[in-house]
Amino acid sequence: MSQQSQEQYQFIESILRQNLGEIGIIEDFQFFYGGNFNLAVRVKLTKGEYFIKWNQGDHQGLFQAESKNLALIASTNTIPVPQVLGVGQLDEKEYLVMECIPSAEKKENYWSDFGIKLAHLHQTTTSQGHGLDYDNFIGAAKQVNTWNLQGVDFFIQNRLKYQVDTALYHRKIDGITNEAFEKLYDKIPSIIPNEQSALIHGDLWSGNAMVNQHGLVSLVDPSCYFGLREAEIAFTTMFGGFEKEFYEAYHESFPILKGFHERIPLYNLYPLMVHVNLFGEGYLPAVNKILDTYLT
Repeated sequence: MSQQSQEQYQFIESILRQNLGEIGIIEDFQFFYGGNFNLAVRVKLTKGEYFIKWNQGDHQGLFQAESKNLALIASTNTIPVPQVLGVGQLDEKEYLVMECIPSAEKKENYWSDFGIKLAHLHQTTTSQGHGLDYDNFIGAAKQVNTWNLQGVDFFIQNRLKYQVDTALYHRKIDGITNEAFEKLYDKIPSIIPNEQSALIHGDLWSGNAMVNQHGLVSLVDPSCYFGLREAEIAFTTMFGGFEKEFYEAYHESFPILKGFHERIPLYNLYPLMVHVNLFGEGYLPAVNKILDTYLT
């Protein structure tokens, strides 16, 4: 074993002992990239399997927020998420320890069951409106969750405008693009319906939907908040979309308002602007195309 591997092994072992006590023998471990900004490892012990993520960048509080996100979704008893076993800091690295999701072959009703469960999650609401009691992250981008009674205003101020202002500050967009967004903000209230808030996962694409030991869905890496549920369903279409059974089952359980398909690009300006801020200007053509659609 190389010196680097030995150091990683000792780091993983220390995290496990801090959170599990006596761990016995580490039988196997496999490294992953836990998103684009973290490292992760799947560890097999004699007593079970665990998943550990730790931060290799400067994103203080990311795993504390993720732990809260997972606990919030778990509290609804609507859709499975991994149990958090520990969150903390070691050697100036923040870490998160979770149970490992055992996998099985996908059941025939996987997608319809997924749609029904997500609809049930979205039926979780709050009288506080749209937002959350704490800020969190989407990827490594800060997500501001200041409460707002109006969902459309929350979407404009805390989702679009925050990312646009960040991109303008870091010169990832120019003044012309910023002006286009300012014009769009005036139009959005006449396009997006002001539904009651729904608890949403917040980063729902296929990479964050796992097949669990029952052959059904478990969700990971939530960026949750109480917001517009249409934004969540729109997000699922970003990277190829889900199977039609998912959307049919969701709509049957919690019908989506007429005209949703015309609103999808508008909602997806938010994750696109997150990608502009995290990964660069390569996502701007898609942003500008959507702006042109709604402003011409």
